[in-house]
Amino acid sequence: MISKNGNGKEKAIVELKDIVKSFPVGSDEITILHGISLNIHQGEFVSIVGPSGNGKSTLLNMVTGIDRPSDGKVIVTGRPVHAMSENELAKWRGQQVGIIFQFFQMLPSLSILQNVVLPMEFAKKFGRSERRERAMGLLDMVGLADQANKLPSMVSGGEQQRAAIARALATDPPLLIADEPTGNLDAKTAGQVFDLFMKLIEEQGKTMLMVTHDQELADRIPRKVEIVNGRIAYDSRPQTLATVPATSINGGVIETPSNGISRGIFNGQLVPNSLTV
Repeated sequence: MISKNGNGKEKAIVELKDIVKSFPVGSDEITILHGISLNIHQGEFVSIVGPSGNGKSTLLNMVTGIDRPSDGKVIVTGRPVHAMSENELAKWRGQQVGIIFQFFQMLPSLSILQNVVLPMEFAKKFGRSERRERAMGLLDMVGLADQANKLPSMVSGGEQQRAAIARALATDPPLLIADEPTGNLDAKTAGQVFDLFMKLIEEQGKTMLMVTHDQELADRIPRKVEIVNGRIAYDSRPQTLATVPATSINGGVIETPSNGISRGIFNGQLVPNSLTV
Protein backbone atom coordinates (compact mmCIF):
# COMPACT_ATOMS: atom_id res chain seq x y z
CA MET A 1 0.00 0.00 0.00
CA ILE A 2 1.38 3.40 -1.00
CA SER A 3 1.90 5.74 1.96
CA LYS A 4 0.96 9.42 2.01
CA ASN A 5 2.33 12.36 3.94
CA GLY A 6 0.42 14.72 6.20
CA ASN A 7 -0.84 16.71 3.21
CA GLY A 8 -2.38 13.63 1.64
CA LYS A 9 0.34 13.42 -1.03
CA GLU A 10 2.19 10.22 -1.78
CA LYS A 11 5.63 9.96 -0.20
CA ALA A 12 8.43 9.60 -2.75
CA ILE A 13 11.11 7.35 -1.27
CA VAL A 14 13.16 7.47 -4.51
CA GLU A 15 13.44 10.62 -6.62
CA LEU A 16 15.58 10.55 -9.76
CA LYS A 17 15.86 13.93 -11.46
CA ASP A 18 17.30 14.18 -15.01
CA ILE A 19 19.85 11.42 -14.44
CA VAL A 20 22.62 11.15 -17.02
CA LYS A 21 25.39 8.54 -16.76
CA SER A 22 28.32 8.42 -19.16
CA PHE A 23 31.50 6.33 -19.22
CA PRO A 24 34.78 7.16 -20.98
CA VAL A 25 35.77 4.77 -23.77
CA GLY A 26 39.26 5.68 -24.94
CA SER A 27 39.07 9.25 -26.15
CA ASP A 28 35.30 9.00 -26.54
CA GLU A 29 32.39 8.83 -24.11
CA ILE A 30 29.37 6.55 -24.12
CA THR A 31 26.14 7.60 -22.43
CA ILE A 32 24.20 4.81 -20.72
CA LEU A 33 21.40 6.83 -19.08
CA HIS A 34 19.84 9.78 -20.90
CA GLY A 35 18.08 12.22 -18.56
CA ILE A 36 15.95 9.74 -16.59
CA SER A 37 13.43 11.16 -14.12
CA LEU A 38 11.49 8.74 -11.92
CA ASN A 39 9.65 8.85 -8.58
CA ILE A 40 8.98 5.71 -6.57
CA HIS A 41 6.64 6.05 -3.62
CA GLN A 42 6.70 4.40 -0.24
CA GLY A 43 4.99 1.00 -0.37
CA GLU A 44 5.37 0.54 -4.13
CA PHE A 45 6.67 -2.63 -5.82
CA VAL A 46 8.26 -1.63 -9.14
CA SER A 47 9.82 -3.84 -11.80
CA ILE A 48 12.50 -2.49 -14.14
CA VAL A 49 12.47 -4.33 -17.46
CA GLY A 50 14.03 -3.93 -20.88
CA PRO A 51 16.66 -5.45 -23.18
CA SER A 52 20.05 -6.42 -21.80
CA GLY A 53 22.64 -3.66 -21.85
CA ASN A 54 20.15 -0.81 -21.85
CA GLY A 55 20.88 0.70 -18.43
CA LYS A 56 18.75 -1.19 -15.90
CA SER A 57 21.56 -2.20 -13.53
CA THR A 58 23.19 1.20 -13.97
CA LEU A 59 19.93 2.75 -12.81
CA LEU A 60 19.96 0.60 -9.66
CA ASN A 61 23.56 1.66 -9.04
CA MET A 62 22.40 5.27 -9.05
CA VAL A 63 19.68 4.54 -6.48
CA THR A 64 22.00 2.66 -4.11
CA GLY A 65 24.92 5.07 -4.49
CA ILE A 66 27.17 2.30 -5.80
CA ASP A 67 27.86 4.65 -8.69
CA ARG A 68 27.24 8.35 -9.19
CA PRO A 69 25.44 10.15 -12.02
CA SER A 70 27.37 12.28 -14.48
CA ASP A 71 24.54 14.78 -14.14
CA GLY A 72 21.24 15.01 -12.27
CA LYS A 73 20.10 14.41 -8.71
CA VAL A 74 19.38 11.21 -6.76
CA ILE A 75 17.26 11.65 -3.62
CA VAL A 76 16.58 8.42 -1.70
CA THR A 77 14.86 8.26 1.70
CA GLY A 78 15.24 12.03 1.78
CA ARG A 79 19.03 12.03 1.36
CA PRO A 80 21.00 13.51 -1.60
CA VAL A 81 22.76 10.28 -2.58
CA HIS A 82 24.56 11.94 -5.50
CA ALA A 83 26.33 14.38 -3.15
CA MET A 84 27.22 12.12 -0.21
CA SER A 85 30.76 11.00 0.69
CA GLU A 86 31.71 7.31 0.59
CA ASN A 87 31.60 7.12 4.41
CA GLU A 88 28.19 8.77 4.48
CA LEU A 89 26.95 6.39 1.78
CA ALA A 90 28.16 3.31 3.63
CA LYS A 91 26.41 4.37 6.84
CA TRP A 92 23.24 5.36 4.96
CA ARG A 93 23.07 2.09 3.01
CA GLY A 94 23.49 0.07 6.19
CA GLN A 95 20.41 1.73 7.68
CA GLN A 96 18.15 2.48 4.72
CA VAL A 97 18.72 0.02 1.85
CA GLY A 98 18.64 -3.77 1.59
CA ILE A 99 20.26 -5.16 -1.56
CA ILE A 100 19.47 -8.60 -3.01
CA PHE A 101 21.85 -9.94 -5.66
CA GLN A 102 21.40 -12.48 -8.44
CA PHE A 103 24.36 -14.52 -7.20
CA PHE A 104 23.44 -14.31 -3.49
CA GLN A 105 26.85 -12.93 -2.34
CA MET A 106 26.81 -14.92 0.89
CA LEU A 107 30.15 -15.05 2.74
CA PRO A 108 31.12 -18.72 2.30
CA SER A 109 33.08 -19.11 5.55
CA LEU A 110 30.21 -17.85 7.73
CA SER A 111 27.08 -19.75 8.64
CA ILE A 112 23.77 -18.57 7.25
CA LEU A 113 22.92 -17.15 10.67
CA GLN A 114 26.22 -15.26 10.84
CA ASN A 115 25.62 -13.86 7.34
CA VAL A 116 22.31 -12.41 8.51
CA VAL A 117 23.74 -11.01 11.74
CA LEU A 118 26.68 -9.31 9.97
CA PRO A 119 24.81 -6.27 8.52
CA MET A 120 23.47 -5.43 11.97
CA GLU A 121 27.01 -5.50 13.35
CA PHE A 122 28.33 -3.24 10.57
CA ALA A 123 25.45 -0.80 11.08
CA LYS A 124 25.73 -1.06 14.88
CA LYS A 125 22.01 -1.61 14.99
CA PHE A 126 20.21 -3.47 17.80
CA GLY A 127 21.91 -4.92 20.87
CA ARG A 128 24.28 -7.88 20.53
CA SER A 129 21.84 -10.48 21.89
CA GLU A 130 18.97 -8.91 19.98
CA ARG A 131 20.85 -9.26 16.69
CA ARG A 132 20.97 -13.04 16.91
CA GLU A 133 17.34 -13.21 17.98
CA ARG A 134 16.29 -10.96 15.10
CA ALA A 135 18.36 -12.96 12.60
CA MET A 136 16.71 -16.21 13.72
CA GLY A 137 13.29 -14.58 13.39
CA LEU A 138 14.07 -13.48 9.83
CA LEU A 139 15.37 -16.93 8.91
CA ASP A 140 12.19 -18.43 10.35
CA MET A 141 10.15 -16.01 8.24
CA VAL A 142 11.86 -17.24 5.05
CA GLY A 143 11.64 -20.88 6.13
CA LEU A 144 15.31 -21.42 6.98
CA ALA A 145 15.42 -21.54 10.79
CA ASP A 146 16.47 -25.20 10.65
CA GLN A 147 19.35 -24.35 8.29
CA ALA A 148 20.74 -21.44 10.35
CA ASN A 149 24.01 -23.09 11.36
CA LYS A 150 24.88 -24.48 7.93
CA LEU A 151 27.36 -22.90 5.56
CA PRO A 152 25.86 -21.40 2.36
CA SER A 153 27.46 -24.15 0.26
CA MET A 154 25.43 -26.75 2.18
CA VAL A 155 22.02 -25.46 1.04
CA SER A 156 20.36 -25.05 -2.36
CA GLY A 157 20.42 -21.95 -4.55
CA GLY A 158 16.83 -21.17 -3.64
CA GLU A 159 17.63 -21.45 0.05
CA GLN A 160 20.67 -19.20 -0.37
CA GLN A 161 18.49 -16.59 -2.05
CA ARG A 162 15.97 -16.75 0.77
CA ALA A 163 18.85 -16.32 3.23
CA ALA A 164 20.01 -13.32 1.19
CA ILE A 165 16.53 -11.82 1.53
CA ALA A 166 16.70 -12.30 5.31
CA ARG A 167 20.11 -10.60 5.29
CA ALA A 168 18.72 -7.67 3.25
CA LEU A 169 16.03 -7.22 5.90
CA ALA A 170 18.42 -7.45 8.85
CA THR A 171 18.59 -3.72 9.64
CA ASP A 172 14.89 -3.21 8.81
CA PRO A 173 15.51 -0.91 5.81
CA PRO A 174 12.50 0.81 4.19
CA LEU A 175 13.85 0.21 0.66
CA LEU A 176 14.77 -3.10 -1.00
CA ILE A 177 16.74 -3.23 -4.24
CA ALA A 178 16.95 -6.50 -6.19
CA ASP A 179 18.99 -7.07 -9.37
CA GLU A 180 17.77 -10.22 -11.15
CA PRO A 181 17.09 -11.98 -7.83
CA THR A 182 15.42 -14.98 -9.51
CA GLY A 183 17.82 -15.20 -12.47
CA ASN A 184 19.59 -18.33 -11.18
CA LEU A 185 16.50 -20.08 -9.84
CA ASP A 186 14.13 -22.60 -11.38
CA ALA A 187 10.57 -21.46 -12.10
CA LYS A 188 9.07 -22.99 -8.95
CA THR A 189 11.70 -21.54 -6.62
CA ALA A 190 11.51 -18.17 -8.41
CA GLY A 191 7.78 -18.11 -7.75
CA GLN A 192 8.34 -18.82 -4.07
CA VAL A 193 10.88 -15.99 -3.78
CA PHE A 194 8.51 -13.64 -5.60
CA ASP A 195 5.67 -14.55 -3.24
CA LEU A 196 7.97 -13.64 -0.35
CA PHE A 197 8.63 -10.24 -1.94
CA MET A 198 4.90 -9.62 -2.27
CA LYS A 199 4.43 -10.50 1.39
CA LEU A 200 7.06 -7.96 2.41
CA ILE A 201 5.29 -5.25 0.43
CA GLU A 202 1.79 -6.08 1.61
CA GLU A 203 2.48 -6.91 5.26
CA GLN A 204 5.52 -4.80 6.15
CA GLY A 205 5.03 -1.83 3.84
CA LYS A 206 8.46 -2.17 2.26
CA THR A 207 9.28 -0.39 -0.99
CA MET A 208 10.94 -2.56 -3.63
CA LEU A 209 12.67 -1.89 -6.93
CA MET A 210 13.52 -5.03 -8.91
CA VAL A 211 15.30 -5.54 -12.22
CA THR A 212 14.13 -8.69 -13.97
CA HIS A 213 14.10 -10.36 -17.38
CA ASP A 214 11.28 -12.68 -16.27
CA GLN A 215 8.26 -11.20 -18.03
CA GLU A 216 5.83 -13.51 -16.24
CA LEU A 217 6.99 -12.24 -12.85
CA ALA A 218 7.21 -8.65 -14.09
CA ASP A 219 3.57 -8.79 -15.18
CA ARG A 220 2.56 -9.68 -11.62
CA ILE A 221 4.24 -6.60 -10.17
CA PRO A 222 1.89 -3.60 -9.73
CA ARG A 223 4.12 -1.11 -11.57
CA LYS A 224 6.39 -1.76 -14.54
CA VAL A 225 9.02 0.63 -15.90
CA GLU A 226 10.70 -0.25 -19.20
CA ILE A 227 14.17 1.07 -20.01
CA VAL A 228 15.14 1.18 -23.69
CA ASN A 229 18.53 2.58 -24.70
CA GLY A 230 18.92 4.42 -21.42
CA ARG A 231 15.51 6.12 -21.50
CA ILE A 232 12.16 5.34 -19.90
CA ALA A 233 10.10 3.95 -22.76
CA TYR A 234 7.09 2.98 -20.65
CA ASP A 235 5.83 3.47 -17.11
CA SER A 236 2.63 1.65 -16.24
CA ARG A 237 1.82 3.88 -13.27
CA PRO A 238 0.94 7.04 -15.21
CA GLN A 239 -0.05 4.86 -18.18
CA THR A 240 2.14 6.83 -20.53
CA LEU A 241 4.47 5.82 -23.30
CA ALA A 242 7.59 7.93 -23.50
CA THR A 243 8.72 9.31 -26.83
CA VAL A 244 11.53 7.04 -27.96
CA PRO A 245 12.70 7.01 -31.59
CA ALA A 246 11.88 3.78 -33.38
CA THR A 247 15.55 3.40 -34.21
CA SER A 248 16.32 3.37 -30.47
CA ILE A 249 13.90 0.52 -29.85
CA ASN A 250 14.93 -1.55 -32.84
CA GLY A 251 18.43 -0.33 -33.40
CA GLY A 252 20.31 -2.67 -31.09
CA VAL A 253 21.80 -2.69 -27.65
CA ILE A 254 24.21 -0.27 -26.03
CA GLU A 255 27.60 -1.95 -25.99
CA THR A 256 29.31 -2.44 -22.65
CA PRO A 257 32.48 -0.32 -22.62
CA SER A 258 35.48 -2.63 -22.83
CA ASN A 259 37.36 -0.57 -20.25
CA GLY A 260 34.43 0.54 -18.12
CA ILE A 261 34.30 -0.14 -14.41
CA SER A 262 31.41 -0.44 -12.04
CA ARG A 263 31.30 -1.49 -8.43
CA GLY A 264 29.40 -4.05 -6.46
CA ILE A 265 28.54 -3.68 -2.80
CA PHE A 266 28.40 -5.81 0.34
CA ASN A 267 27.44 -4.35 3.69
CA GLY A 268 28.16 -0.82 2.57
CA GLN A 269 31.61 -1.63 1.16
CA LEU A 270 32.32 -1.13 -2.55
CA VAL A 271 33.81 -4.05 -4.47
CA PRO A 272 35.10 -3.57 -8.07
CA ASN A 273 33.74 -5.89 -10.73
CA SER A 274 33.04 -5.83 -14.45
CA LEU A 275 30.74 -3.15 -15.83
CA THR A 276 27.07 -4.09 -15.89
CA VAL A 277 24.44 -1.93 -17.44
